[in-house]
Amino acid sequence: MAEMINGIKVPFVPVVNNTPSQKSVEKSSYSEFDSIFKHELEKLKFSSHASKRMETRNINLSESDMSRLQNAIEKAGTKGSRDSLIMMGDNAFVVSVDNRTVITAVQMNETNDKVFTNIDSVVFAQ
Repeated sequence: MAEMINGIKVPFVPVVNNTPSQKSVEKSSYSEFDSIFKHELEKLKFSSHASKRMETRNINLSESDMSRLQNAIEKAGTKGSRDSLIMMGDNAFVVSVDNRTVITAVQMNETNDKVFTNIDSVVFAQ
């Protein structure tokens, strides 16, 4: 079989390819990227300010503390909170719920006024 392309006879050779089509490869890599991207968005982040405060105030979080903090952020999010104060033991964390970012961290025993502004909720982490 020959086909005419621009007046030139071109032999037609069917190509049989057992590899996945380009569309399925693109689709699978897209879904893989999408799942990684969603996973990264769900991670708890710390602002540079919060990291500095935690370091200077010697606030260390274990894996269970991180899990409690993430659960508290999820609870605040389900109630429609945007900026929340999360009380966890003797520590308080001001958190941007939408961004899943800890903005600052305070040890309650060293805070004199104990006044927090620009928050719309308080969550006691269990």
